[in-house]
Amino acid sequence: MGSRRIPASRQTGERIEELLAGGGDHDVRSDLIRLGVRKLVEEVLEAEVEDRLGRAYYHRGDGESPGYRNGYRRGRLKSAEGAIEYAAPQVSDLGEPYRSRVRERLEGRTEELERLAVEMYARGLSTRDIESTFSDEQGRSLLSGTAVSEVTERLWEEYAAFATRDLSEHQLLYLFVDGVAERLRPGLAREAVLCAWGIDQEGKKVLLALSPGTKEDTESCRAFFQDMRRRGLGDPLLVVTDGAPGLIRAVEECFPRSHRQRCLAHRMRNLEAKVPEH
Repeated sequence: MGSRRIPASRQTGERIEELLAGGGDHDVRSDLIRLGVRKLVEEVLEAEVEDRLGRAYYHRGDGESPGYRNGYRRGRLKSAEGAIEYAAPQVSDLGEPYRSRVRERLEGRTEELERLAVEMYARGLSTRDIESTFSDEQGRSLLSGTAVSEVTERLWEEYAAFATRDLSEHQLLYLFVDGVAERLRPGLAREAVLCAWGIDQEGKKVLLALSPGTKEDTESCRAFFQDMRRRGLGDPLLVVTDGAPGLIRAVEECFPRSHRQRCLAHRMRNLEAKVPEH
């Protein structure tokens, strides 16, 4: 699956860059999370192989250490929105069949991986996040300390690229801002992740920014918008939000030349909640 000269995780990273640069016709937030899960899984699986072989992807063996990389096989995770496919690295000539302990632990944990992907783009991942997610039944990490650090560093670069990228190339007609409840920490209550996405002049949907822990107060929303402004976001024709007063005030301050409209879906839900049941 994919080119053997380029790690699958890097190919997935290129697809993520294309999605963020060019937008899409579907739910770009959902697409990013699915690709984020794929990126995360492929990085960890490749790190596991590096631990096993004792050498990085492009390094040749010394002739004494057994085993070599032998392409990829397709893996699949089930999610509420359909299958998430990933590339699982294969290893040959070990003297015994290669067994991926990480892959064995993936089954039935798609929701946890999706949570981790959201957090990866909302505020970045720590070594503790990687260790606790990819551990055995006794809580011991399935990767070496060096591998955990290297995976965390690469995924932090993924977050930094998303959170600091230039937005000036996106000429938006419509900007949508909404707080989405996500469970970013297992066992804890869901918290709001402020999500901004838009539709450009070609009709493409573009994901702009994610911010965790935002309570839709004026100060937090203002900082959220000012960050996008600093990165080059211009004035959209229309900004669509829910009815949170703090969010509305921040929109009026940061996008004074744009029209504003309350999201019809939120309005309908609020009206339905007030209609008495018969």
